[in-house]
Amino acid sequence: MNELSGFGGRVTSRDGTTVAYERYGDGDGPPLVLVGGAQGTADGRALAGLLARRFPVVAYGRRAHGGAEREVEDLAAVLAAAGPGAAVHGTGTGGALALAAAAAGLPVGPVSVYEPPRTDAPLDRVSARVLVVDGGFSPAETRRAARELAAALPRARHRTLTGQTHEVAPHVLAPVLAEFLAEEFRTEGFLTEGRGAAGSGLRARAGQRPESGPGPGGS
Repeated sequence: MNELSGFGGRVTSRDGTTVAYERYGDGDGPPLVLVGGAQGTADGRALAGLLARRFPVVAYGRRAHGGAEREVEDLAAVLAAAGPGAAVHGTGTGGALALAAAAAGLPVGPVSVYEPPRTDAPLDRVSARVLVVDGGFSPAETRRAARELAAALPRARHRTLTGQTHEVAPHVLAPVLAEFLAEEFRTEGFLTEGRGAAGSGLRARAGQRPESGPGPGGS
C-alpha cells in the first residue's frame, strides 16, 4: 500500500508507472494536492511552501506522455496515498486535469484552478466545490473563459486577482487558496477554528470525512 511520509516518495499508477511526489508541511489538517501545468516536473515549490503553513501539501511530477486518461490515473494514485478529503489545485493545464479528475469521479475535496485551458470534461459531473481564479492583467479572452467555466460548473465561484497575469505570483495566489480551502474544509466538517480562520490553529476532526461527491506551475 502506498503512503505519503517524510518529504518525498513514490506511488504507483494503475498502468505501473511510478509517480514521484514531494510533501511539504506536517500539519494534521486535510491535505492539498498541487497539479502543476508543466508536465514531468514537480513544480510549484514556492506555492507549496506558502500553503504548507496551513495544510499538508503534496506536489507530484506529471508524466510527459500517456494522455489524459493516464494522467487522471496518476492523480488518482496520489490522492489515494494523500488520504481522504484531499483538496486539489491546478494551474494552467493542471487545472484542466484537476477538473477532468473530478468529473471522472475521483474522491476529491474542494478544487481550485487558475486559468485552465478549455476542457472537454463533462463539467456537470463535477460535484466538488470549485474556485476558478484568473488574473486581472490576463487577456480578456482568458478572463472571459474563466467566468464561463465558473458558470458551467454546478458549485463554483469566480475570483480575479488584481494585477496578476498567467504567471501568477505565488504570494498573491496562496492566501486566496488558503481562505477558500479553510472555508470549505470547515463546511465539510474537517476543520475547527482554533485561533481563527486566518490563524494556524486549524485542525482536522479525527475520523470525519467530507460529504462531497464520489469520486503547480504554468501551462
